Amino acid sequence: METFLFQATIYLGAAVIAVPLAARLGLGSVLGYLLAGIVIGPLTGLVGSETKDLQHFAEFGVVMMLFLIGLELEPRALWNMRQRLIGMGGLQIGLTMLAISGGAFAMGYPLNTSIAIGMIFALSSTAIVLQTLTEKGLMQTGGGRATFSVLLTQDIAVIPMLAFLPLLAVPVLMQAEPDGSLSLPAVEHEQANHAALSLVEGLPGWGVTLVTLGAVAVVILAGVFLTRPVFRYIHHARLREMYTALALLMVVATAVLMGLVGLSPALGTFLAGVVLANSEFRHELESDLEPFKGLLLGLFFITVGAGIDFDLLFASPIFIVSIAVGMIVIKGLILYGLALLFRLRGKDRWLFTLGLAQAGEFGFVLVSFSLQQGVLSDGLGGRLLLIIALSMLITPLLFIIYDILSRRMHVTEDEEHDEVDEQGTVIIAGIGRFGQIVNRLVQSAGFDTVVVDNNLATVQMMRKFGFRGFFGDPTRPDLLNAAGLEDAQVLVVAIDDKPAAVKVVRYARKARPSLHIIARARDRVHVHELYDAGANDIVREMFDSSLRAGRYALENLGLSEYEAAEIETAFYHHDRMALRELAELWKPGVPMSAVPEYVERARALNSALEMELSARQQANETKSQKD
Repeated sequence: METFLFQATIYLGAAVIAVPLAARLGLGSVLGYLLAGIVIGPLTGLVGSETKDLQHFAEFGVVMMLFLIGLELEPRALWNMRQRLIGMGGLQIGLTMLAISGGAFAMGYPLNTSIAIGMIFALSSTAIVLQTLTEKGLMQTGGGRATFSVLLTQDIAVIPMLAFLPLLAVPVLMQAEPDGSLSLPAVEHEQANHAALSLVEGLPGWGVTLVTLGAVAVVILAGVFLTRPVFRYIHHARLREMYTALALLMVVATAVLMGLVGLSPALGTFLAGVVLANSEFRHELESDLEPFKGLLLGLFFITVGAGIDFDLLFASPIFIVSIAVGMIVIKGLILYGLALLFRLRGKDRWLFTLGLAQAGEFGFVLVSFSLQQGVLSDGLGGRLLLIIALSMLITPLLFIIYDILSRRMHVTEDEEHDEVDEQGTVIIAGIGRFGQIVNRLVQSAGFDTVVVDNNLATVQMMRKFGFRGFFGDPTRPDLLNAAGLEDAQVLVVAIDDKPAAVKVVRYARKARPSLHIIARARDRVHVHELYDAGANDIVREMFDSSLRAGRYALENLGLSEYEAAEIETAFYHHDRMALRELAELWKPGVPMSAVPEYVERARALNSALEMELSARQQANETKSQKD
């Protein structure tokens, strides 16, 4: 117990010191965790052989992260990503395997070993990349979504890779090493490590398929039909910690079930998250699991740093570093080519290229499994583990390079717009000062919003504060339809550009006659234009704040708060009635002062308002005198 508490103190203390320092220096939290692991592991030796065991536990943070990402994706959005998942992700894996396997074969490794090395290095770090994208607010950019698509494809590809690796275990008497020496292949260790439970062991191929599909069906059906009654049952307990316990139970149970049928626990929990994306309990699950995810991911990064074998590195530093850098360069060139092929531009292209150039944590799994199957020798396996860890350590530096490049690149008018792959109950077109308040208010009430704005700087600023948004022209019909115009309940038009706002309202009213449209207006003329286009509620951007200022003025002129508020309310209702009446006399393209009927009616309405407020004030004075 004392040993466990000592190690916990070391890990937590290192994280508390190193991570804020790294964040303060602009290096990001991931690099802080990695450096903390290096300090407490190889450099000081404060933690020892328990690091690998702890790393298996910490990998559960990756599982939680994918569950939470799944909660952010509706099934329809996942379906819309199919081209990127199959095309971009499949090409990345295939081309990287081909290039790296060819390089390994040219270095003298056997064909089966070269193919295994290609599969290991084809994968990238889901944990580091997604954590960094989230921290920097880049998940909703074009490059961020492309990166996520490839990472998801890689996670799926781990399953067939694990199934294929045993086929590479060709019996050989001796195995050639790069330095020309010969060694015996690794002895199979699977019998010693095969104590884990399995539902598919010993089954024929068709039986494995049925059990696997059944497990996936159980996850989907439980998410659709079981979560609501279970949450209601927990609610009656009126214990806050039970919600957290239920959230953890859902993730752990899904991970265990996927492990029993031979699937990736991370992939299974991602599927569970997607199933629950439309659930009313989504926000509750996110808030309960977020602290655990962050802590476990941090622990995972620390164990990666602590697991770096510096003795092996110092034994052949030039060879190890050259291979790590060469692997990053090869993957980067392939990724850059795919970015060109799939028309990623500017910052998105560099984010995609630099973000995925490293090896990943699933490489540790493939190396371990390859050693068990005799595909790799022990010496080669150790070097591959070191190269993977070094590439993960370099990843935060690649993101720093991306930050430098992105600051030097200016946004042009032909900057590629984001692909909107989310839908919400409320669509907000325009996210300036007006739209931001509307968005915060609606989201705080528990409703989903989809924000679209053509100001990239504003959208990026929103992302830094944790609010999702898409960069694009809200006047484009295809973009509005992608945002869910067909199913949305409310459209809020908060665009600064007057003609653009009218254009959006007119199109939305024509496409969805039953949609409730709330529009922001610059002035009275704009109000009439928006009414004519079909807006239901129109808010002049300065009207409400001006009313409040006028009420304060009345209070300081001697009126009571009640009297001032009563006059404010009367003025508000009269002005809205007058605007609707005057809208019928307004003529598009003609100044209001040039329409005699409009001017005459406006003057009459103003006189009626003055008489009404004067009579109301006299009545209040008479009442106060009697009192």
